[in-house]
Amino acid sequence: MAVAPDPDQIYARAREEGHRRLYMPPLEQVATGFIAGVTIVFGIVALAVVVAYLEGAVGGNAAEVPGALAFSIGMVFLIVGRSELFSENFFDPVAAAIEERGWSVWRRVLRLWGAILSLNLVGGAVLTAVMTVDGALPGGAAGVLTHLAEEIAGKPWTATLARAVLAGALVTLLSYMLKAVDTVTARILVTGMVGFFLALGPFDHAAVSALHLLFGIWLSDAVGYLDLLVNLGLSVAGNVVGGLTLITLTHTAQVKGSR
Repeated sequence: MAVAPDPDQIYARAREEGHRRLYMPPLEQVATGFIAGVTIVFGIVALAVVVAYLEGAVGGNAAEVPGALAFSIGMVFLIVGRSELFSENFFDPVAAAIEERGWSVWRRVLRLWGAILSLNLVGGAVLTAVMTVDGALPGGAAGVLTHLAEEIAGKPWTATLARAVLAGALVTLLSYMLKAVDTVTARILVTGMVGFFLALGPFDHAAVSALHLLFGIWLSDAVGYLDLLVNLGLSVAGNVVGGLTLITLTHTAQVKGSR
């Protein structure tokens, strides 16, 4: 029977993966971040299609549960396909930077975060443009996407910030947990659970919420680009706080303390 690795072993794996991410060639980084944005849009659309098909039969709230399961498929594609989502890259690069030390490696960390978020948004926007072509989405899905965008934009800023903190912690926890498993099956299960919870919340992840809002902007006039920018700023701040303070630094302290 397999034994779960101890925190120091998990941290060592994270440090190795973080070093790879910090020093990956530019073309690989561009492709990795772009593909993640494309992939997560498939999850967003899957959620909307499932909710649209089921809400008439089981009710809107009940339909959100299988919809969240559908969204998790996009997360599984993303992780198993080894692409990179913003905040999923908090734990590993920081673990590597703490060991390497020096301002140069922290500049690399900040560049990585900025590049991956930008590429997530660009890749997601490309597929969103394709999905919003008239007739491309199944009946009812456009209405669900518009409704979701209105809900995201209509939250007070305090709620958005709080949900972003939770999203940052959740996705960074996924990054940590992936270092504790060794099989593709286990990676799928862990990723599926996190993706389900992320969508069911729903919590504000910078790239995911921004792409939800982009659907709303391009499918109707329910929300505008200002809503997107405000949500993006709050989500980035919350994701960083949640991912770094609640998960990355606490697990780092755990490992340092054990030594």
